[in-house]
Amino acid sequence: MRALSATALTGALLLAAAPAASADQTRRDQWALDALQAESVWNISRGKGVTVAVIDSGVNAEHIDLKNNVLEGKDFVDGDKDASPVDDPHGTEMASVIAGHGHGVGAADGVIGLAPEAKILPIRANIEGSSGFADEIRYAVDHGASVINIAMYIDDSRYGIGGPPEDVEAISYALKRDVLIVAGTGNNGTREVGFPAKAPGVLAVGGVNESGTVWEQSNYGPEVLLTAPATRIVGAGWPGNKLRIADGTSDSTAFVSAAAALLRSKYPDLTAGQIANRLVKTAALPESASGLPLPDEKYGYGSIRPLAALTEDMPAGSAYGPLKVSESEGSSDAPTTGEFDTDYAAENAEADQKRLIFFVVLGLLALVLIGLIVFLVVKLSRRSEHKKGGSGSPAGYPRYGQRRVSPQENPYQQSVSAQQNPYQQQSSPPHGQWPPQ
Repeated sequence: MRALSATALTGALLLAAAPAASADQTRRDQWALDALQAESVWNISRGKGVTVAVIDSGVNAEHIDLKNNVLEGKDFVDGDKDASPVDDPHGTEMASVIAGHGHGVGAADGVIGLAPEAKILPIRANIEGSSGFADEIRYAVDHGASVINIAMYIDDSRYGIGGPPEDVEAISYALKRDVLIVAGTGNNGTREVGFPAKAPGVLAVGGVNESGTVWEQSNYGPEVLLTAPATRIVGAGWPGNKLRIADGTSDSTAFVSAAAALLRSKYPDLTAGQIANRLVKTAALPESASGLPLPDEKYGYGSIRPLAALTEDMPAGSAYGPLKVSESEGSSDAPTTGEFDTDYAAENAEADQKRLIFFVVLGLLALVLIGLIVFLVVKLSRRSEHKKGGSGSPAGYPRYGQRRVSPQENPYQQSVSAQQNPYQQQSSPPHGQWPPQ
């Protein structure tokens, strides 16, 4: 059994010393923060008081953009409390996407995460034994994490569709203690969601590019619930204070974990499932995918919109929200698809029906209004012809010129010129429009 970091699968990990890029350029390259409306989000929540466990390759706690935001954790490889990486910067990047705080005057330099005041519980994973992440998940739960980020997956083919039994039990252990587990789907571009993302009770995350459409390497399947930015993501690295830029559903996972931390900070009384509920119900599809039945195997319910999730008024929902769980929270069984999942689907169907009725009624009212306007125009025109002694048009109907409206540019869409990438000698991919806010 071996772990595969979701980002590493892309095969294009680039490192550069932090001074090589200006502060302005680094922030411009963090395009996902603009797409996720981070500046507005931070006026409401910055993740304060929330601990996110990063089960990964270890975290560089001394990185200038992470220092003081990383707690004492555990190395399950060496068995000590030093969860620093040995040869892989992946975990450090995940930590920075979640809770990087930048540095310098006004924290204007370096990498800043979506939840910059959250704390990171670093856990260096050991998946060489009989289980995958079971011990690491239990440790995270027992040491104060309310969100667990797993941007890795394991080869669970010998366990069938259920995954390693120890891991399944650990996931159930976390859910029953109100801890949300977020995991990436993988980067092969195939219809196969990795474990633990595919496990019941886990919030599975796919990736989208800068246009908001599904990234072609994002694995997909019926387990996908949400998507988030996955391409050209800048993060902290290792060793030293290096930066890195990469693609992968690992980054998508980190953004969703950060969004969950923002919500847990603002709504501390909501359960893990109710946090997932807010993320799911405020997610959006790009215009090119509008009309897809939800959840879609590639988009899930759509891309996260943290600002909407923080501000929209909605019922809390059931304890487990969209997460697949057993009917009884107190059950000793591992989570399975149950009543809550069915209720959630029924609730969405009812909401879709209400929206359909609304638009039908709106359409009928519009037709009535148009008919009334036409009637009034015809009547006024005839009255005018009568006063002039005219006989109207040859066919007995007045001629009306059709009002033309020239198409206007979308005032909400701002063009963004492609920026030179300071980390490698290649141009940025074209920028696109994020899913409508």
